[in-house]
Amino acid sequence: MPNQKGTKVVIRQDSIVTNMNKYTYLETQKKHVPTMNKFSNKVALFVINVLIFSLLAEFESKAQPIPPADSNIPFLVTFGKDASQKYGDDDFSQVFFLSIPANETDPFYIRVFDPDVGGKYDEIYGGIDTKCKFSIYGGKGAWSDPDAQLTDPTGNYKAGTLLDSRTFSESEKYDNSWYSFGPLDPKEGEFIEEFNGYVFKIVAEGISGDDGNLYNYFFSRGPNVNISIEGANAFGYEWTFRMPAERNAVCHLYPYITDDVVSIQQFNFDWDDDGIIKIVSYEKKGEWVEMSNEANWKSSTHQILETERNSSLDIQFIKTREKAKENNNICFSFKNQFGEFMRFYTIPIGGVQRFKYSLGVLDNAREGERYKKDKVFVK
Repeated sequence: MPNQKGTKVVIRQDSIVTNMNKYTYLETQKKHVPTMNKFSNKVALFVINVLIFSLLAEFESKAQPIPPADSNIPFLVTFGKDASQKYGDDDFSQVFFLSIPANETDPFYIRVFDPDVGGKYDEIYGGIDTKCKFSIYGGKGAWSDPDAQLTDPTGNYKAGTLLDSRTFSESEKYDNSWYSFGPLDPKEGEFIEEFNGYVFKIVAEGISGDDGNLYNYFFSRGPNVNISIEGANAFGYEWTFRMPAERNAVCHLYPYITDDVVSIQQFNFDWDDDGIIKIVSYEKKGEWVEMSNEANWKSSTHQILETERNSSLDIQFIKTREKAKENNNICFSFKNQFGEFMRFYTIPIGGVQRFKYSLGVLDNAREGERYKKDKVFVK
C-alpha cells in the first residue's frame, strides 16, 4: 500500500510565529515591529490573522477524522445491545483500524468526539439507559487475525493486546466534547509489512440500553487539539453511519479496488428506501445497487473493469425521498470475488475515480447507452 503524504503542521500553544515581509508577530510577547504607519500596521495584522486562519484550516483538512470531511457523513452510529435493528444498527458494534508509518516515533492520541450517550446529538428512545464502550487494541493479531477483518462481532475479532478502554453513559462533561485515549506509542501497534507500518484497532460497542450513540474519531498528535499524523490512514470494513437529514444530500464511501478484483458484492442494511445508492467510477456514470428497506439486508454483484483497479470507487448515498427521514442510519460493506471484505479508507488510496467523459459524438452516444444499462436496479 503506498504511503499517503500529507502536510504536517505543528502549532505550538505557547507561541505562533508568522513572518510577512518586514512584520514579525510574536504572540507570547505581544510585540509588533512596524516599518510604516499605524494604518499599515492594521492592514498587516489583518493579513496575518487571515494567514493564521488559513493555516489552521489547512491543518484541519490534512488531519485524519472518521468520517472524513469530504464524505459528508455527519456521524458514526453504535446502538446499545437492546436496541431494535429497525434503528439501523445490525450488530451494535463497530470496528476501525489506524495505520501509523513504520518510521513514526512520536506518541499520538485517539480522540473521540461526543463519546457519551445522551445530550445534543444522540438518538434516544425513552429514558437514557445506554452505555457505550470504546477499546483500543494493538500487538499481534490486532489486524492480522482473520476474525478482525470480518464485519460481525464474532469469534476472535477483539484479537490483540488491549491498550486502553473506557465506558461512557450520559455525561455533561463529554457531551459535544472530546475524550482522548493516550498517549500511545506507535510501536504498540501490530507491525504489518503490507502497510509498512503499525496498525491499531478501535472497537465501539453498545454494552447496554437501546439508545444510539453518535460520535466521530480523530487521530491526533495532541491530547487537546487535532493535529495530523503524516502518512497515517484509517479504514473500516463495515461502516454504520447517520445520513444527513436534508433532501438531496450526498454521502460518499471510498473502497479501494486492488489489481486482482474482477467483481464486487455490496451489502446494505436498513436504507429505508431513502433514495438511491450508486457506484461511480472511471467506467460507471452511476451504477445503481440493490437497496434495502427497514431492518433488512440487500446485496448485488457488480463487475470491475481493468481501468477501475488500483484506485478507489466512489460509492454515493443520495437522499431523494420527498419527505426526508431525519434519523436514517445505514450499514454498508463490500466483498470481492474471493469473499474477502474490502476496506473503506478515510484518505482514498490511488485517488477517487471520476467518470470518463468523452469528447466524440459517437463515444458520447455509446456512453449514454451504457448509462442506461448501468441503472440495473432502478425502482
